[in-house]
Amino acid sequence: MYEAVTALVSLLPFSWAKYAFMQNALLAILVVVPLFALLGAMVVNNQMAFFSDTLGHSALTGIAIGVIVGVNDPTWSMLIFAVFIAIAVTIIKERTGTSADTIIGAVSATAVALGIVILSKGGGFARYSRYLVGDLLSISPQEVTALGLVLIAVLVLWYIIFNQLLLLSINPSLAGSRGFRVRLVETCFAVSLAMVVTFSIQWIGILIINALLVLPAAAARNVAAGMKSYHLWTFLITAVCGVSGLILSYYWDTATGATIVLLAALCYVFTLILRQPGR
Repeated sequence: MYEAVTALVSLLPFSWAKYAFMQNALLAILVVVPLFALLGAMVVNNQMAFFSDTLGHSALTGIAIGVIVGVNDPTWSMLIFAVFIAIAVTIIKERTGTSADTIIGAVSATAVALGIVILSKGGGFARYSRYLVGDLLSISPQEVTALGLVLIAVLVLWYIIFNQLLLLSINPSLAGSRGFRVRLVETCFAVSLAMVVTFSIQWIGILIINALLVLPAAAARNVAAGMKSYHLWTFLITAVCGVSGLILSYYWDTATGATIVLLAALCYVFTLILRQPGR
């Protein structure tokens, strides 16, 4: 199946389409687009941009834990720590009543500092600097397949909890009065966000992954007339910026993730100009 899709990509009338690393990167973007569109739309709608940024920054500590344990691939240690952070923030916010931005800010600062301290010991931080900016062109077919499995898992979860999550974002009190298990829904969303951020971070980069989640959704919100069009616009903007950014980074010889984010930022500025007053 994978070979058949890459063979179709290689038939495109462009020079970049002949290279295996560009084929892999393009397929990865096509998988990541619906993931980031779904999650990004809900992140912006729930005002959780700071939270998703914290999950990205916690990757440093996840890598550090992997180094301490002695694993060669820190992906799983990053995932475990990101899920821990997601659940911990959700529980602390509910039990203490402290504002979400205060809790997230404290957790984010602590996670970043701890990760830097551990990784910088003995001057070894440079070995992990690739995680800061990412390298989408290095993604392998196996890793694209893993992203595809994550996409399937998120789609199944979305089918189950989307309506509850949407109502929760609009009116948490009403969601609770209707018998929705608010903490469970919030935790499921936080864990799914942690999974996607963790699996994507080594190709997109810690510094910009949150921007790639937030900017397309923020741009879509400027022009959308309702929830359905909001998700559709988020998907289209993410797809156009993702594919265009990949192709431009090939010709410009620039970091792919950062190029995509710049295009998303331009879309946000453009839609901000078009935004109707009062929306």
